[in-house]
Amino acid sequence: MAVLVTVFQLVSYSRIRSIFPPGMVIAGMPVGDLDQQQAADRIVQAYSVAVEIHYGDAVIQVKPAVLGFELDLESMMAAADLERINQPFWSAFWDYLWNRVPTPSEIPLRYSIQEDRLRSYLSTEIAPRYDQPASSSIPVPGSTNFQSGHAGTVMDVDRAVILLEDALKSPTARIVSLSYNHVNPPRPSFQNLQILLKQVISVDTFDGEAELYLLDLQTNQEIHFALQQGKDVPGDIAFTAASTIKIPIMVSIFHRIPEPTPKGIDDLLTGMIEASENGPADQLMQDVINKDTGPLEVTKDMQTLGLKDTFLAGYFYAGAPLLKKITTPGNQRTDINTGPDPYNQTTPAEMGMLLDDIYQCADMGGGALVAVFPGQFTQNKCKQMITYLIGNKLPMLITAGLPEGTQIAHKHGWITESDGLLHTIGDAGIVYTPGGNYVLSVYLHNQTQLLFDPANKLIADLSRAVYNYYNQPSQ
Repeated sequence: MAVLVTVFQLVSYSRIRSIFPPGMVIAGMPVGDLDQQQAADRIVQAYSVAVEIHYGDAVIQVKPAVLGFELDLESMMAAADLERINQPFWSAFWDYLWNRVPTPSEIPLRYSIQEDRLRSYLSTEIAPRYDQPASSSIPVPGSTNFQSGHAGTVMDVDRAVILLEDALKSPTARIVSLSYNHVNPPRPSFQNLQILLKQVISVDTFDGEAELYLLDLQTNQEIHFALQQGKDVPGDIAFTAASTIKIPIMVSIFHRIPEPTPKGIDDLLTGMIEASENGPADQLMQDVINKDTGPLEVTKDMQTLGLKDTFLAGYFYAGAPLLKKITTPGNQRTDINTGPDPYNQTTPAEMGMLLDDIYQCADMGGGALVAVFPGQFTQNKCKQMITYLIGNKLPMLITAGLPEGTQIAHKHGWITESDGLLHTIGDAGIVYTPGGNYVLSVYLHNQTQLLFDPANKLIADLSRAVYNYYNQPSQ
């Protein structure tokens, strides 16, 4: 009887030993009392279930294979089989007789995943269909304002990869809710801003010559156009520089003085830039540059910087002689003639470029001033020049189009000519705003007469339109 019982128990144990023991878990799936094929089928079935992706209002079902997921089934089954037979037969049989069944160790999930394939699916299948693109602001015709755009959403791909990998590794948690990032409305294109600026001039019905230069100090994008009686004409028109020529004078002074700025020179620079006085400008050129040819040396400095249309050919004091008749590409044009002053001339673009040179030097200690005049310009010197320009507190022209408190480093200029009338007005400055810094240079001319109030309003409107472009409220 003992032998028969023993044989019976051996047969029973042999059958049990051919299957996985109770409590056996492979890749998170219980497989106790199953043979290898049954266990493999259960694991494959669990990990072949489609992953359900929720993104916004969309629900997408996707097979694991599409995402580059593949089970290493052979390796897991081999490890499980090794765990099953890791005890010697007779020792395990003895434990069986005494109902001592050990708890087997869990076999972890083994798999491979092609992350580039997963990312490609997210980027090419999900994002293009379900991302919500932001809409850009739109210029409002006939005004200086922009209609606000709308924010969009963009899938957080890096986070999505982590969430999907976790779902693919789980036999039960197969639902994933993807997150996204909000995207602020983009600005309109620079081309749209240019259209708006031209519309501002058109609505104003300005019937003279208007030229505008705008430089984005973050991207170096430019807007540069000229209009004559509302029609497009080539840019780089020669305008009377008037007091805006004091920016080149200041650059030439700093080219020659030590650091820090001597007290007497500081007072003269303050009078020349902040108070726009002519006397300090003459004295600076005579004392610091050259008593006889100071204006021509300023011109030479500008030419060295590559500014061919900007010059000063005489002092400011009444009766000052014209030191030299200077011809430029701008004043030799036959299509447009603003009757520019033979003593001082410039173009909006060149005055804007010079301000950019000062800005680059002050901001990073580089740019054209440092490159062209090595050892003569430091970052501190350029910051000091900007400080003088900020001190010009004229509440008109470009400044009038800016919200109160906006920082602007600029120089304005106009002059009553020999006929007792105003014909040309200009303003050029660096504008610092939360949405970005930029250089804006605007000059107007009217052959018959330029009335100050309408001209002031037009430049202020152009300035306001540019500011609104850079500082649009998001929705």
